[in-house]
Amino acid sequence: MSRLPVISVEEMDERQRPIYDKIISGKRGRERFSAPFNVWIHSPGFLERLEKVGSYLRGDTPLAPRLIEMAVLITARFWTAHYAWYAHVPYALRGGLDKEIISAIAERRRPENMKADEIALYDYCTDLHEKHAVSDAVYRAALDQFGEQGMVDLTGLIGHYTMVSMTLNAFEVPLPAGVEPSLSA
Repeated sequence: MSRLPVISVEEMDERQRPIYDKIISGKRGRERFSAPFNVWIHSPGFLERLEKVGSYLRGDTPLAPRLIEMAVLITARFWTAHYAWYAHVPYALRGGLDKEIISAIAERRRPENMKADEIALYDYCTDLHEKHAVSDAVYRAALDQFGEQGMVDLTGLIGHYTMVSMTLNAFEVPLPAGVEPSLSA
């Protein structure tokens, strides 16, 4: 059970309901209002701003869906954010990320047979998470693949999903009933 109660639609106040309606009817086509939104709705002004950032990062950035989801999974794995992992593996598969890459990330090992853009992304994400900095060689390789805007967007994506993962972990958001964690500690 989450540390914060889920607020039902009927319980939402005049600040919460409009952002709920926007998220449910948004271009991302969400069918339900789930984590981390059901945590962030406790601070509707915060959620209103985050929703715009998340929407951009998931749909308007020049990064390919396969790469977006790879960065999300690397971040979820770094934080062992079970809910984020559970929620994003299907997106990664639909986006074209190879199952072997997903498995390697889950097992905390460097994937084999990555494409050049996947190598650049993997190295950039893991450097930033593990070293809290990025070497010049890793930065240059990523810049060559993604350009300046792509680099800013990738860094923002990693930061956003770090916040998502921290939210899910801090508030102990559970997996849906019947779903077992697929990440080891």
